[in-house]
Amino acid sequence: MKSISWLVLVYRIPSEPTRLRAAVWRRLKAAGAIYLQNSVAALPESPAAERLLRGLRNEIVGEMSGHAQVLRAAALDGEDEIVAAFNAARDDEYEEIVDRCQDFLAEIKKETAAKHFTYGELEENDEDLNKLRGWYAKVSSRDAFGAKGANATQDALEACGHALDGFATRVYEADHM
Repeated sequence: MKSISWLVLVYRIPSEPTRLRAAVWRRLKAAGAIYLQNSVAALPESPAAERLLRGLRNEIVGEMSGHAQVLRAAALDGEDEIVAAFNAARDDEYEEIVDRCQDFLAEIKKETAAKHFTYGELEENDEDLNKLRGWYAKVSSRDAFGAKGANATQDALEACGHALDGFATRVYEADHM
């Protein structure tokens, strides 16, 4: 495997107020970063990751009265474990999307059984599917190493699309009765 260049944020934030730590954690999680240990997060190097980490560092130092450094690093040993952790984080996100797809399919099934074929319901389900697709796009955009869960997530989203198409057909039929 070709050596990967990583960007690493090492930081220290005062323990109070705790909302500051939570804000940093949320931002790093949203970016797809993995924690190598407490207060040490890594992302594969990219211009977007660099912008994010530099901006976060500035917030930590300037607004949170903390300390932070952004480092460029290459693993001398153990890179497979870092990549595996990065893929595991993506797979967790993919699995959550698949779970929500199952909820979506259950909702379509429930509305179909209740013969609740309205344009309002169709619009709501269409919005829900678009949210799932947008979520998948965010996760897949940070899936730098091809996590295994991507294919199952694509399949689940495709099943949701087919279910919504079938539901739409029933709505259109009900409208013409």
